[in-house]
Amino acid sequence: MSGGARPKQLDESRLKLIAMIAMTVDHLTSVLFPGYPTAWWILALHVIGRIAAPIFWFFIAEGYHYTRDWRKYAGRLLVFAVLGHFAYNFAFGIPFIPFQTTVFNQTSVIWALFCGLLALAVNDSAGLKRRQKTLLILLLAAAAFCADWSSIAVMAILYIGQNRGDFKKQMTGMMVWVAAYAAVYAVFIHPVYGALQLFVALSIPLLGRYNGERGARKGGGWFFYAYYPLHLAACGLLRLALHGNVGVMIGG
Repeated sequence: MSGGARPKQLDESRLKLIAMIAMTVDHLTSVLFPGYPTAWWILALHVIGRIAAPIFWFFIAEGYHYTRDWRKYAGRLLVFAVLGHFAYNFAFGIPFIPFQTTVFNQTSVIWALFCGLLALAVNDSAGLKRRQKTLLILLLAAAAFCADWSSIAVMAILYIGQNRGDFKKQMTGMMVWVAAYAAVYAVFIHPVYGALQLFVALSIPLLGRYNGERGARKGGGWFFYAYYPLHLAACGLLRLALHGNVGVMIGG
């Protein structure tokens, strides 16, 4: 092919695999180099990790669009949110019972993904008035505040889902919410790592090459779910071996 736009060659499975690799790099870096070190090469590893979350947000919205039963989809996410809570907190030395240390980063991102899916369902509900929808969505965002990626994950998922078919609008809205998260992170946690959150923009060219296909499955869907708690359990064992039973990031 000569000239014109680049072909869209990335299906859902490939994009999720990229997200999983980026997420693993990020999590391992947090365990290997605890706290918030600012050496450029450590920051570069965390930059790679910023690719992951937007891909997962995007496919929550896509999954909601295509699913035949969003309630079953939500139930599956809830189960893995519970499993993910214990795995995530074990990985990074965060107490299993929330809010003993801080209000930030008390559970995994899957809880925020679950709340985002519910927000999409609320938004599409024919039995609710606009004011009721707004209130419920705000409550879901508040419920996700304590999770990894916090309330903005819910709002990003909702905005991506609402604007399906308009990729530019989806990504612009997502970056607005991420900028708000980055500002809060910079003020309350760490200024350099707050600015680092803006590198989620690196996911945009990848998502722009999404071809609308699911790709090879054959159990692959469950693999993506199972990989999350399993890799976090491995991170937790590595944390114990390297540092003992101490927290390695905010929340611990």
